[in-house]
Amino acid sequence: MRTVDLIEKKAQGLELSEDEIRFIVNGYVKGDIPDYQMSAFMMAVRWHSMSAKETAALTLAMMYSGDTVDLSMLPGVKLDKHSTGGVGDTTTLAVAPLVAACGGTVAKMSGRGLGHTGGTLDKLESIPGTKVEIDEDRFIEIVKENGVAVIGQSQNLVPADKKMYALRDVTATVRSIPLIASSIMSKKLASGADAIVLDVKTGSGAFMSKKEDAVELAKAMVRIGTLMGRKVRALITDMNQPLGMAVGNALEVREAVELLSGKIPSTDPLYEVVMLLGVQMLIMAGLAENETDARSSLKAAIDSGEGLRRLQKMVELQGGDPSYLTMQNIHKLINVSKHMDVTSRKAGYISKIEAEKIGTAAQMLGAGRATKADVIDPSVGLVMKVRCGDHINLDEPICKLYVNDESRLDEAVALIRKAVHITEEPGEVNPMIYGIITEKDIL
Repeated sequence: MRTVDLIEKKAQGLELSEDEIRFIVNGYVKGDIPDYQMSAFMMAVRWHSMSAKETAALTLAMMYSGDTVDLSMLPGVKLDKHSTGGVGDTTTLAVAPLVAACGGTVAKMSGRGLGHTGGTLDKLESIPGTKVEIDEDRFIEIVKENGVAVIGQSQNLVPADKKMYALRDVTATVRSIPLIASSIMSKKLASGADAIVLDVKTGSGAFMSKKEDAVELAKAMVRIGTLMGRKVRALITDMNQPLGMAVGNALEVREAVELLSGKIPSTDPLYEVVMLLGVQMLIMAGLAENETDARSSLKAAIDSGEGLRRLQKMVELQGGDPSYLTMQNIHKLINVSKHMDVTSRKAGYISKIEAEKIGTAAQMLGAGRATKADVIDPSVGLVMKVRCGDHINLDEPICKLYVNDESRLDEAVALIRKAVHITEEPGEVNPMIYGIITEKDIL
């Protein structure tokens, strides 16, 4: 078997066999296939796509390119959730402990933020002492004791994806449904979960800006999981404005604590997406028969404080100080030298908020990374004061900035003003959820 022949075959739009795909992935991981040949192969995939069978084979080859996690010693259905990335998306820190409080087993491996999207690990590390690099045995112990743990991926989990993604990023092959689906699902499947809920974002702050592309990606990932014998469901949710009001690591931890403390209303978009994800997780785990029962259980976990206690216990078991995670002390996580309101220059209705620009503005303040080597400031960021559809008066605040480094402050303010569109008449407000993709939708 020769790599060049397989590149040519895919370049002609022909289907590759499972053995051929495994040959390419394994050869690249071992170093037998050079970057330039893998780049050519992935460009051929971008242009000609892959069949469902090919995409599953690619996912399987990537999944078994390194370590896999065995969660069989944990009780019940092992649950995971994944977001395709967004702005102000702190759902994991709320939904994972809530599901655990309802009897679920949530053993989650997460990633770090890059660009305008935030990472769950960075948010956890804004809590003093919290460790996310934990060995597998300790990870299992924490989940057994508390029902939930969120840690970083091991260095040898799906090494094929690490190499391939780094190459995709510099060869214009990122935007390919088969390559995106196999990248996400290889890591989720290698992490050992029985049931996975996917939050596929669409809109101005999402990787998939068009709803049709988000649906296609969701179906591809549900199909892969189903073929691998896992339960997978995908929610298509809106990212045409920040999901939560807070954008920044400690600020988003504060918002999660507020939600778990019952301080965020049920009409809030972040609350609703947390509920939607939690509902699907409980139903897939057999812990609720329907949405009504699941919502009731999740609401009870908020009202009783058990969801918050699970988050506090998780942080404690991972070496952190849980005393910060109370309404009385949460402000201690946010240490900045300057607060500043960005105010409206005219009255009108908020007709559009470009979420990606808001996320980039927070990154400029130091809340995010432009490259993986960048150091973030956990305290900085911004909190929105308006949502799409709201009316705003002249000189009323659009958002509040939390600032330490002022070197790009003016640039961030200018970007926020560009992101928030104010018109005389209210614009159309997008629904929070566009649909749910289940195994029935891929048949």
